[in-house]
Amino acid sequence: MTNRPVFPYAAGKAQRVAILGIGNELNGDDAAGVLVARELLKKTRRREQKPGSPATGCYIVEAGLAPEAFTGPLRRFQPDLVILVDAAELGEPPGTVAWYDWSQAEGMSASTHTLPPTVLAQFLMREMSCGVMLVGIQPKNLAFDTSVSAEVLRAVDQVTEFLKNNLFRGI
Repeated sequence: MTNRPVFPYAAGKAQRVAILGIGNELNGDDAAGVLVARELLKKTRRREQKPGSPATGCYIVEAGLAPEAFTGPLRRFQPDLVILVDAAELGEPPGTVAWYDWSQAEGMSASTHTLPPTVLAQFLMREMSCGVMLVGIQPKNLAFDTSVSAEVLRAVDQVTEFLKNNLFRGI
């Protein structure tokens, strides 16, 4: 992973964290964000608490193509930090992962979404007074009806493990 993140949750600054997995599962590597959210949901279901409950302090969403559609549930959850995970054109080799504070991500482009992640990030910060991080995974192939590449699957595993280890210790 590039840009090894300084993770606010690990430092005790964020008590309630929301993770939005963004992407289109029909377009190969664009599914990366959704796959990260799905894997985290699988791993957290081992706990007795429902993900997103006050006991876990984390809300995980497979947001797909319209992450803005989840602003209502996010508002009710009242996160301290929102992490947006998406395939993004980084100009790097496939599978490269970049972690950004939203303000550093102007050059990062989400390939298949109508609302750029930076616009969503600004909205979330303004409306919910929370921090926002963007996690971009460099795609290899975004063609319709293709499989996710091996490079991106490895990156999905890396991001999932990092988030699991920093958000859900003991799983």
